Amino acid sequence: MEKGLKKQYGLLTAICMVVGTVIGSGVFFKAQAILDKTDGDMPLGILAWLVGGLVMIICVLAFAVMAQRYEKVNGIVDYAEATVGSRYSYLVGWFVTVLYAPAMTSVLAWLTARYFITFLCSVNPDFTLSVPYSEGGAVMGAETLCLAGFILIFVFAVNTLSPKIAGKLQVSATFIKLVPLILMAIVGIIYGFTHNMANEPVSILASNFATGTGNFSNLFGAVVASAFAYEGWIIATSINSEIKNSKRNLPIALIGGGLIIIAVYVLYYIGVAGGASVDTLRHDGATVAFVNVFGNVFGNILNLFIAVSCLGTLNGLLIGCIRGMYSLSVRGYGPKVNFMKQLDGATGMPSNSCITGLVIVAFWLVYFYGANLAPVKWFGIFSFDSSELPIITIYAFYIPIFVKFMIKEKDLSVIKRFVLPSLGILGSVFMVFAALYSHGYVYYVEAKANGEFSCPVLFYLIVFAAIMAAGALVMKPSKSKKK
Repeated sequence: MEKGLKKQYGLLTAICMVVGTVIGSGVFFKAQAILDKTDGDMPLGILAWLVGGLVMIICVLAFAVMAQRYEKVNGIVDYAEATVGSRYSYLVGWFVTVLYAPAMTSVLAWLTARYFITFLCSVNPDFTLSVPYSEGGAVMGAETLCLAGFILIFVFAVNTLSPKIAGKLQVSATFIKLVPLILMAIVGIIYGFTHNMANEPVSILASNFATGTGNFSNLFGAVVASAFAYEGWIIATSINSEIKNSKRNLPIALIGGGLIIIAVYVLYYIGVAGGASVDTLRHDGATVAFVNVFGNVFGNILNLFIAVSCLGTLNGLLIGCIRGMYSLSVRGYGPKVNFMKQLDGATGMPSNSCITGLVIVAFWLVYFYGANLAPVKWFGIFSFDSSELPIITIYAFYIPIFVKFMIKEKDLSVIKRFVLPSLGILGSVFMVFAALYSHGYVYYVEAKANGEFSCPVLFYLIVFAAIMAAGALVMKPSKSKKK
């Protein structure tokens, strides 16, 4: 009998996996992007957070029903196999393993390094970079790339050598990362009420919802940006076979964690609005709000907490990445099936799958830097935002799963069988449209006005098609899987 993965994670770890995988850099990293995409319209930005959270919680509810019925190795792959079929599940698993999860993980490695170096620069003026800090060295310097690689290897080592320690790291990092968010949410709102700020105080923001006339065409781009901050929850399902009483605990973790995330994000965003002017936030990010509200010393300490927050999210995402090839191989699909599904006798981890996952994440880390941050784009027209565009395809992959679930599961109630999956389809279609509009049409129109051609979504889809074609070539089902 083939040995499987151990049941080693409880409900608390599962909840922290959901919250910790989602809450991280996104709320800090994308808050600034949302302000830019909404032209500083705070109410519209808050609406974007709410819409993105609504789509997430709808999909969470639909997948929570599936989590109660299906359990094998890797949540999303299990659900695709049980509803649509084994070949479709392989394509979903291949996409998540080779593109979606490692692309997001690589961004988290970068941002962990970025915020840690930002902290060092703020507390030690003598700390020097290859590019001066004032010119963006903490964001674009080679030091950040090297540190990101080191952090990635460190987290990989913890996960592969001691999964239990990795679980404890996830729990600890989740609670640590909530500290700056909750403090800013509470203290920032109070600060905004008590200080007669010239920018746009928190006390005015509520009334702006009733009278605001923001450009709602900007809402699509802002929602896509918020989607990065909300993404990652589906990767928490990658450890469903390692969660004790998974059919009970995983749905609770998904729903409870999702509600916690939405509440924290919205309150934090409102709190930040009370700590600095919109123009300052758009230019300098949330760091300046921390310093304004808490002072230089404590504000910079909270910046270190942000780095730890990113580290916790990186840990959660990497937990899913390194199990990717294993989840395919146990089904008899993918390259080197027997090689990828081997488990280490000492740790119980699929070591070969883990190493392969690390290499893939490292590639996307280099790509993220070269395509988005290098002075000259290394990949030319094929340079796109790998933190956002994979959202197009992950939500598109959900749609057939929802449709087939409604067809096959005839013994469920109307709400579980039809209402939740239908809402999931609507939410998924909305996210796909928003991504196509903001990264396709908008970019194309703006570039055309300057006599240029730019359509990142088109070239992303070409890369996506090439990756999926490569996956089809190496699918190689074993004889036992052929029909």
